[in-house]
Amino acid sequence: MMHGVTIGQAAAFVGVTVKTVRHYHKLGLVAEPERDSSGYRRYGSETLLRLVQARTLAAAGVPLAEIEPLLDADAAQFATALADVERQLTDRIEELTARRDTLHRLADGNRALLPDRAVALLERMADLGFPADEVAATREGWVLAKALVPEGFDDYLGDVELALEDPRGVALIKRGIEAASWEPDDPRIEELATAMADHYLANPAQLKIVTGLQARTEAATRYKMIAHHGEEPGSAVARMAALIEAKLRAAGIRIP
Repeated sequence: MMHGVTIGQAAAFVGVTVKTVRHYHKLGLVAEPERDSSGYRRYGSETLLRLVQARTLAAAGVPLAEIEPLLDADAAQFATALADVERQLTDRIEELTARRDTLHRLADGNRALLPDRAVALLERMADLGFPADEVAATREGWVLAKALVPEGFDDYLGDVELALEDPRGVALIKRGIEAASWEPDDPRIEELATAMADHYLANPAQLKIVTGLQARTEAATRYKMIAHHGEEPGSAVARMAALIEAKLRAAGIRIP
């Protein structure tokens, strides 16, 4: 009379594959039964119980390398070991949750790289009528600024918020955007640069948009990378930026 079941039946009863059962044998989690007189390995109730226990612990997230001590532990050791596994799983859950949140933010290109406050300001710019390509360019500049001067970025966003509440400041910025289509030697560029420099000097809070980030950098290189990101050398925009900075320096403002 044969006692026990075959490996295929054991795997089906326990809810795993035959390959998994053999893997448990290889790891030493479950002893492989001896062959019967017919040459077959028969799985009895004790072996099936051990398989169920191993499968349950593995399904709960216990690493396979840690299952064998748990199977052989007494009640107190088992409870202590499970508490440690639970802590590990909690840490893993928190890590996976953070990754999931990052993936959700990646669905929105802005939120993947910028804080919600910056995203709200980009939306505010769009509502104020700034062209989509200018909003996109601003986003790129802010991503760069956040990476290069992270400790000053939040204060910078506060300065931008104030500037967007000033209709004259917004109008000047929009005029500056229009200047991108002008020829570099257009006389209107110097007039606009003067008007913008005068506006900044008359509104110190808005001037910090120009000076705030560079004041926190240890080298002019970072400031130049942020302030002049996306500019074409020799373009109307580059000339206007250079004129504004020159006028601010002439007024005693430190610009690298």
